[in-house]
Amino acid sequence: MSLRIGMRELREQLGNYLESSVPIEVTRHGQTIGIYIPIPKQPGQSERDAMLEAGRRMQEELARLGINEEELMADFKNWRASDAEKTTGR
Repeated sequence: MSLRIGMRELREQLGNYLESSVPIEVTRHGQTIGIYIPIPKQPGQSERDAMLEAGRRMQEELARLGINEEELMADFKNWRASDAEKTTGR
């Protein structure tokens, strides 16, 4: 489960949302522009275990959105290639 909020609401309530334990889908003009996955570290929990928990939560969000890892990686590679073209002018 995640919250879906707009940029304006995020700016106005940033402190509250950063303390949340629920993933947040951030939108601009109704389009998703990012997902915040909090890493709520438990007392005595290592940074590694906290990051593994964040990864598990990210997997849940990908499944909720109907995206698999291969699609995500392909989109990321396309974005990097596009960004490199803009930077180098090729």
